[in-house]
Parts: sequence; C-alpha cells; structure tokens
Amino acid sequence: MPAGEAGPFPRAVLDALGAAADRPVFEHGDRAVTGAELLDLVARVAAGLRAAGLGPGDGVGLLLGVDPEAFAVVLAAHVVGARVVGVRPGLPEVQVRHLLGLDVAAVVTDSGARYGPRALDVGALCATRPEPGPLRLAGRPDDVARLIHTSGSTGTPKACAQTYAAMAAGWAARPSAWPPAIRELAPRLARHLVFGSLSSQVMFEYAVLAVAAGGTAVVPDSPALPDAVVRHRATSSVITVPRLAKLVAAQRRDPADLSSLRALMVSGSPLAPDRHREALEVLGPVVFHGYGQTETGMISMATPTDPPGSVGTPPPAVTVEVRDGRGAPVPAGVDGELFVRTPSQARGYWGDPVESAEVFTGGWVRTRDLGRLDAAGRLHLTGRIRDVVIVNANLHHAGPIERVLAEHPDVAEAYVVAVPDEDTGEAVHAFVVPTAGRVPDPAALRALVTERLGAACAPARVTAIAEPPLAPSGKPDKRLLPR
Repeated sequence: MPAGEAGPFPRAVLDALGAAADRPVFEHGDRAVTGAELLDLVARVAAGLRAAGLGPGDGVGLLLGVDPEAFAVVLAAHVVGARVVGVRPGLPEVQVRHLLGLDVAAVVTDSGARYGPRALDVGALCATRPEPGPLRLAGRPDDVARLIHTSGSTGTPKACAQTYAAMAAGWAARPSAWPPAIRELAPRLARHLVFGSLSSQVMFEYAVLAVAAGGTAVVPDSPALPDAVVRHRATSSVITVPRLAKLVAAQRRDPADLSSLRALMVSGSPLAPDRHREALEVLGPVVFHGYGQTETGMISMATPTDPPGSVGTPPPAVTVEVRDGRGAPVPAGVDGELFVRTPSQARGYWGDPVESAEVFTGGWVRTRDLGRLDAAGRLHLTGRIRDVVIVNANLHHAGPIERVLAEHPDVAEAYVVAVPDEDTGEAVHAFVVPTAGRVPDPAALRALVTERLGAACAPARVTAIAEPPLAPSGKPDKRLLPR
C-alpha cells in the first residue's frame, strides 16, 4: 500500500485493536475487554454474518446498546462489506421502521425485537467459530458503507450515504491524519465515556479515536454528569450544550471532584461565547467545541486556547467557503452560507435524489449554516439559512437575534422561533434560559435587540424556560418550544 493511503475500511481500526493487544480497550461494568479479545469478537461476528449470507452491498440494520459486542458488530458488518444502518435509542417507532425499511436484508439486535423478515441475535453471532486466517475485508470503495440519519432538528431525519472510500479517508483511527485540534485532544482520551448509541457518528468516531490514542472506551452505568466522571475516573466525554450548562451550574452549586477530567467535546449546536467562557472558567481548560454535520463529518474544532465563540480553524484537509446569496465567495469577516468539502463526506441522501441535488452540489456540501471566517482563519457560526422569521415580508435570521439576547447578563441561553402575528405576518417569540439567580426583563431584552438589530427583530413575546426541549439526539429542538 503506498505511503499515506489509509487502506480499505475498517483496516485502520482493526490495526489499532491489534496494536492494543492485551491492553483493555473497552470497559463495561466489571468487564474489561482487550484489543485482542475485541478482534476475536469481530472475527466471530463477521463469520456469523457471512454464514447468514450477508456480504457486499447488503443492508444490515443495528438495534443495539453500547457494549463491546455492539462495537464488534459494527466493525464486523463493515468487514463483510455490508451497508450498515444504525438506529439511535429514543426514536419514534415510525422513524425506526422507516430506517429499517431502507433496503435492509437483516437486523442485528440484542433485545429480541423483530423488524422485517430476518433478525440475528448478537449472542449467537459472537458464538460463531471464526474463519481461519486474517480477516477478509470485502468492502468495495464505491459501495455505501453506512447510512447515518441526521438528527431531525431541522426536519425529518435523512439517511446520509457514506461510502467505504469516504470512511477509509476518515481521521479517527489514523494518527498520521489527525488534524491539529485532534492531536491536542487525543492524549486526553485515556478513559473516554461512551453512551447512547454506537450508531451515532460522533460516539463511534470518538470511541475509535480513544482506542487509537491508547485509551479505553468506558461505558458508564449512567451517563449523568458529573457522577459518571467521578465514578469511572473518566478523562473525557462528549457533551451537548444543554448538558454542559447543567454541569457548569452543578459545579457552581456543589462542586464534584472532576480532577480526572481533561476533555469535554461540545457537540450538536453552537455554544454562545459567554456560555463558553463560563465553562472554561468553572471547568478549566477542558472544553473542545466541535462543528460538523452528519453529511460532512468534522469540519472544525476549537481547542481550550481558541477564543470563545469560534469553532476553531478548519484543518488543511477540509475546505470551507463562505458564500453570499448569489453563490459568490465573500471575504473574511463577512457572514454568508457555509459550503464545505471534506475527505469523508457523504455522497448524498439514500433514496432522495431531489434533496441530494440541493445539498450535494459540484463536490461541495451546502451546510445551510450561516457563518464567517475571521482574519485568523477561525470559523464562527451565526445561524441557519432556514431558521428565519418573516416580519412584514422581510426575512430575519433567528441566529443573530439569539446571539444578541444571549449577550445580556440575565440570559444564559436564547432560542428564537417565528409565531403568527395579525399585524406583521410573523413575529419573534424568544424563549430564554435565565442566568442563575437572575430574572430577565422582557422590556430590556426588546430594547437591546432593537438597538442592535432593529425593531422588527425585537421579540414580541419573551418566555423564560428552565431548559430547552431536546430531540432524541440530545440537541435542542426549537420546534417543540411553541407547544
């Protein structure tokens, strides 16, 4: 294999497990599984999948928890060249059936649940006798390796089709491909908490990164923070913005011993600058703020030394263009829509050529996020293209209004939605999470927005909430706020 090439997926992950040998790479309760033991599980499951007649191009659905066997099943399905369709916990039944209806030949489950004509039991697969010799990787570069569904926070979840070639180009298992921010992060993942679902792109890739960096993926008995960090002496975890806010508030109120913690990867939604500063102040230099999409993978990541409010500098392998409404690039410091190219981006949405043509265009992914690059090349997010309020036929983006509201000292988080209005067509309704010990004054908030953005952007209504409603992905779901 020529220098610099990744080899077929999941070769790099299997090599990382082989290099780990007798070192524990997965910890689940009282059980520690070594790299060699996990490789054996992968070989057994792969043999079981092949015995069931599954191979290149076949869809394999996964209804699994988080444990070493689930990790082995994901890798084994890729070893045989299948198209993996993972299902996150907490999705409505209609969405589960939709995802498992995407040309799925068999469903692997650890719960006994049956969807479709063929259900394969994890225990039985793990008991299969492995084939002699080294693992045979059957994934073909142009075949779809996995369908990853989007969070659904901006509409119905869509299945992003990522090829084996795109997965092989990923950075997680290949130290030589780690971007600068990941090189800083990787040594901090000695005991990395994994929870939720390994069908999550973020959870799977950080678990792989932890193993490749010489660490252990630790499954907590409960993912609640700070308890999970304390109980498992964890060094790192992925965290959403709402969970980060709760952790910071808990540490201010009744500090737990987080001396083992070295990294929190904030994911899923933008982190307001003031909230970012507060997290660094209370938790220390452990906050990494990542930005990516299911369609693209990681786009950029801010390290603890980057200025709060940015999502860091895109690495050399990632290209970001900020474009105006006519599609022309704009200079540094000017807001526009973000178009991105990454080595591991999806090639489209499975079974949806119309939406694919809108988002995947000319080798670029249209993120439909608004942002800007500053003079130092750092990326700042400023809103969503479709997240708008139309007042007197004039379009106003919600992101800038939310940022101004969050700058007020009485407001910890702000979420803006459009509501019908008899006079203006639509008006701004702001939902705000108060800063601890403060009570926001709606009149003061309206005055602040009016001064900064104009009267049309001022919220007609302001509602204080304890926390935002969440989608199954853990992201704030603004669609639920008006209810």
